[in-house]
Amino acid sequence: MWKKKRQKDRSKQEQSLEVKELSLDQVRKAIHKYADDKPTEIPLSVLINHDLTLDYQLLAPYLHGIPRHRYYMSRETYELFTEEDKQLAYDIDAVQHAVDQYMQQTQETPVIENDPYKKINYFKLEGLGLLPERPERDFYLTNEEFMITYKKPD
Repeated sequence: MWKKKRQKDRSKQEQSLEVKELSLDQVRKAIHKYADDKPTEIPLSVLINHDLTLDYQLLAPYLHGIPRHRYYMSRETYELFTEEDKQLAYDIDAVQHAVDQYMQQTQETPVIENDPYKKINYFKLEGLGLLPERPERDFYLTNEEFMITYKKPD
């Protein structure tokens, strides 16, 4: 009951907001402003819908409208992606989650041995049943709190 009312309220609000051509950078800046203004006890993940799209109602005061194009955000890394790269957002979340679980279970990093780039070893993740589907791209472990990246280190 409450959910239906909230959805109706949101759709009315969305209809009153202007659809605008907003760049990835403009949306990113709005997210940063939202993050600066929100109470510390509220996680940034409230901006991310279950399908990894953004909740434009929460961003409306910063965007002054709704973007014409859909943007996606990783729940694990908070990186922002365009519609063309939405699969990358899903892949990052799946691999980061699998890496976190692997490290929790084994106390090791799931990287290819002696790889200077710390490339994620999908065999290790699949061996423990942590990766439901192998991504088509490579991911690498960063030096920052065991986070992953799709950008090959220099």
